[in-house]
Order: sequence, then structure tokens, then C-alpha cells
Amino acid sequence: MTAAPAPLFILSFRQRDELASLAAGAGWQVVAARRIGGAERRFLSSGAAVAVIDARGAPGDGLAAATMLGGAVEANGGAMLALVSRGETVTIAALYDAGATHFLASPFSDTELLQALRFASRHAERMAREWQAGPAFAPLGWRYDLATRLLILTPGLSALLGIEDESGARALLRRLDPGDRAAALAALRRMTPARPATAFAHDATGMGRVVQHLQLDMAAQHIDAVVEPLGSAPEPAAEMREALAGARDAGSARRWLTRRLANAEVVPLHAMLIALNRFDMVNTAYGRAAGDALLRSAQKRIDDVVHEVLGRDALIARMSGSTFVVAATSLRTRIDLALERIVGELARPFVTGESIAVLGCRIGLAEALADDSAATLLRRASEALAEARDSDSATMRFADSRAESGSAPIDRLAVDLNRAMERGEIGILFQPQVSVSSGAIVGVEALARWEHGVLGSIGAETLFAAAARADLEIGLSDHIQKLVLAQAAAWPAALAGVRLALNLTAADIARPGFADLFLDRVDASGFPRNRLTLEITESGLIEDLSIASTLLSVLRGTGCRIAIDDFGTGYSSLAYLKALPLDYLKIDKKLAQDITGSPRDRIVVRGVIDMARSLGLTVIAEGVETDAQLEALAKEGCQIYQGFLCSEAVTTEVLLRLLLEK
Repeated sequence: MTAAPAPLFILSFRQRDELASLAAGAGWQVVAARRIGGAERRFLSSGAAVAVIDARGAPGDGLAAATMLGGAVEANGGAMLALVSRGETVTIAALYDAGATHFLASPFSDTELLQALRFASRHAERMAREWQAGPAFAPLGWRYDLATRLLILTPGLSALLGIEDESGARALLRRLDPGDRAAALAALRRMTPARPATAFAHDATGMGRVVQHLQLDMAAQHIDAVVEPLGSAPEPAAEMREALAGARDAGSARRWLTRRLANAEVVPLHAMLIALNRFDMVNTAYGRAAGDALLRSAQKRIDDVVHEVLGRDALIARMSGSTFVVAATSLRTRIDLALERIVGELARPFVTGESIAVLGCRIGLAEALADDSAATLLRRASEALAEARDSDSATMRFADSRAESGSAPIDRLAVDLNRAMERGEIGILFQPQVSVSSGAIVGVEALARWEHGVLGSIGAETLFAAAARADLEIGLSDHIQKLVLAQAAAWPAALAGVRLALNLTAADIARPGFADLFLDRVDASGFPRNRLTLEITESGLIEDLSIASTLLSVLRGTGCRIAIDDFGTGYSSLAYLKALPLDYLKIDKKLAQDITGSPRDRIVVRGVIDMARSLGLTVIAEGVETDAQLEALAKEGCQIYQGFLCSEAVTTEVLLRLLLEK
């Protein structure tokens, strides 16, 4: 039977299609992208072990992409092939630091590119084999972390002694005879910053006479030891120093997970990937030494929480860069408690020299499934982490068998939702809508956010998915409408000219008597009807368009305006345009961002704008992030935009400052 094609991820800003066609013709299953946005998530979900970053002609974008993917490639034991323009030695060095493992300089032939892909693929296969089998030389040694007081054995010494690769220092000392134990303690006391190296000899069961060569590293706050059976010299090579990291590097973490997965237990195994926010900025601003010290401080905080909540048997490892993995066989309630504590600890400021750094973190969590390997478990955690990073402000994303990879645990959220409304955990933010011609803020869209104690900030899409699971859609919609109207009615006079856009759900529209109920709610709040725009989500299913048209006509007749939201993502776009009384058409962000893509993309967006304006509708583009997108949309006739180019969703206080700055 023919083997399935190996997946390959390609990110090329200018030659995506050409590279994809060449690789596909050589037997790869290609997932290709031309934009950085979402690249980490797409790489992880592709299942590829090799990522190609085409930095030719766009070294800045190429470096940004390599930096984004570097951690995921390293943490998942993959390879990164960077394509560069010949002579760009500075770019090559920066790409190497970002995580590139292979390079190919242009001009190159098709044959040379395919050969480079094969080399990168073999590298990834070799990494996978090494992580499963452990290091070939099985070195003997240990590392003692002075900050965490954690003793970590190399896999070779762990296997020889028949104990776990993480252990307490006392457990190892107890294996020595009293005389040898005294010699060991004396050697440890002899080490000082002025005299960092020493040694002592002792008898070891099964090994005979050995010498332990100790070295103190005050900068890194640890003691390393190489265990030398007499008659052989200690291994001085660099890989020995790496091996001394024990279970705190990516390879040993995988071996730890493999052992736990092989010994099926009743208590589930969870793995979480924890990525520090804004670490690169601190590292750049204060230097690598300060960055390393900050990483040690962060790991100390994680260690303290994990050992207190999950016990000493939990795995704590630094996977790559500023990303850590924590894994434990524990009940979900304990995992949730650990998550909440870790988020809180990493949100506290860090001292960096004479300055204060505030980092925070993003977390991806996965529960082991019956057929998981260490690689698949970590990959699902990586996908969840990528989702958390891509979100506006979510601290954590969960990937398990009950929900799609990268989504929040909907069943749990459904249980928590009713209590969240009672406790006031659901809040409202406002995203500005800006006139393309004048640059003035002319409106805002109200967006709901759930500040969950463990999962962080949860957006409206997940919030309403949880409400649907809990049969609370109408209750949640009523709750949000009351919150929005109450806040907007209390706006200061400076916001008197700003329109308010409020979303209505398909369930709202189907409710008998909703028009009267809603208008009473608006009037009771004191917010003017003629400054209110009601948005109907185009991707939501309205079963009876005639009922919806009648309802919206009533609301429109009282002064409200009607918008169709997320246009271009659903399946009934033209039917909605024909049947519903509309004033605004909002182009979905994915469609709006395509305006700077291929000529075909631009033609599609131009057609939507032309159609809307022919119907007398004002066009609003969502998700505008760059000046190039805005310029292209303006040329095609778009009148209003919203997106990160102006601002994310903000509080009333921040909105007022933005308005005064415009």
C-alpha cells in the first residue's frame, strides 16, 4: 500500500503558488500561506514536521514569521528551511537565532530546493527518533537547581540507578555510605564563586568506584555533575552539558510523557504549554543576561505552584525560548487550580535590573486521549496555545476530545455561565468605527467579554456557543443588551455624536413580541433610538426571513438603523440583502483583509462594495489592520472601517481619549 504524502507547511509572501506546486509535484501534501496572521496555528494543524519560510525579497517579514514559528517547530521536534536572497548574511544569522535549521540561498534550481526539503525532513525524522529513544551515549550526571532545589538526573544515570530522572537531593545522598556522604557534603561546601569546580570519589552500587566532577554556575544558579566510572574520563562535549538538563529539556520531557502514557492510569494525564508574553521585548531592551534571569524567575514561580498544587511527581520543563511545559497525572479540578495560580503568579511584575517588567502568559492545555503519543499530546497543546495567542485577550485555550482543538471547554463554560451573569463577570467593550474620509470616530460596536477566572478573557463567539449549550441564549442576549444600553446611556457629552451598534441574535428575531420588549428596554435606558444600529449576523441562521423583515421594519421605523454583520462568511448573503430592510453592510474581516491579496481577491471585494452602494447601503469594513488595507478599501469606495489599525475593543474611558485625540 502506498504511504500517505508527508505534510509540508510553506509560508511565502510572493511565490506561494509556485513553491506549493513544485513541492506537491514531488509528493508532499502542501499547506501553503502567504500571510503571517495565524501561521503558527496553521503550521501546527497541518501536522507538518517541516516549515518553509520564504524570506526572499521580504527579510523583515521572513524574520517575523520565523520568530513566530520557531518555538512551535522546536517544541514539536521539526525543521525550518529558510529561503534567503544570496548575500543576506545578517538575515541568515537572525533567522538562525529565530529557529531556522536549514538554509537555501537564491538563485537555486528546483532540484536544489527539493533536495533541501529532503535534508530538512531527514533532520525532523532524526529528531523524532532521538526523542523517543533518548540520547545514544546515555551520559551519567545530574544537575541541582539552587533556586528551585530540584535535582535532575540524566536519563543514563536515572536508568542505571533505577530511579526517576527527577528526585530530591536527599534521596540520592541516602544511597551513599556514611563516609561517602560526608565526602559529598564536604565537596559541595568547598565550591564557591572563586572556586567553582571540585570532585569527590565514592563507591556506587553496580558501578564500582566512581568520581563525581562538580561545577558551580552562579550565573545560572545550578550545580552540574559528571559521574565518571574510574578508568574513563568525563565527557566534556557540549551535548553532555545539554544532557545535564535532564527532564527540563524538550527531549526528556517527551520521554517523561511517553513513560506516563505507556502506563495507563485511572487519573488522566494533562499537558499544558505556558508561553510568556512580551519576553522578546524585555530580552531586547535589557540584554540576554537579564532575559535569562527573568526566565529563571518565571520558572521558579511555576515550580512553586506546580509542586504545591500538583505534587513533586509533575513534569516541569523549558521547551524552547520562553515556553514551558507542565504535565501531571491529576484530576481536572487540581489542574484548573494550578492554571489559575500560574496565571496569577506570572501576571505579577518581575524585577529586571532597576526596572519592572510585566509579562503575563498564554496557555494551551490538552488532556491525553487513548491513542495519544507524547508528540500528538504536545501538538494538541501547541495548537491550543496558538489559538490563545491569536485571540484578542484569552489567557488559555483547551484542546480535548469534547471540543474542537483550540476551543474553550464549552461544556464547562455552559455550567459556569449562569453564575457568571450573577457575579457580573460579563462586561462590555466598544470597538471604534472610523470614517475613511475624515478619520473621525463616528460609531462603535459593543462587544461582550467574559472575564473567566481560569480561562481569561472569552469573546462573544465562545460566550454564545456556551449559552447555546446551556439553553441560555435569550437570557444572555437580554443581559448583554441591558449592560450595553446602561453603559451607553451614561456616556459623557463628548460621545453624544457617536452611534452605538448592538448585535441581535437569530433567537431574538424569532421571539414573539420582541420589538415592543426591545424598544421598552431602549427607552427605559434613556439612550436615543436614532443613534442605535442593530446588527444582524449574516452567518447566523434566520429561518423565516419574512418574520425577520417585518420585525426589523418596525424597529427601523422607530429610528433605529439596521446592519448586516460579517457579510461574506455565511450561506444566505444575497437572500438577506433582498429580503431585509438594511442601512449598513459590514464586510467580514477575512474578506476585507483579502483586499491586498491577489487581483481576484480585490475583484471580489470590489464587487461586494459596488453591490452594497448600488443598494444605497453604507459599507463598513471589519478587521482592518494595515494602512495598505485601508488605502485599498478606500479606493474601492468603503466609507467606514473598524479594526486594530485604529483600536481594539476598549472601555468607555479609553474610547473617550481616542475620540479626543482624533
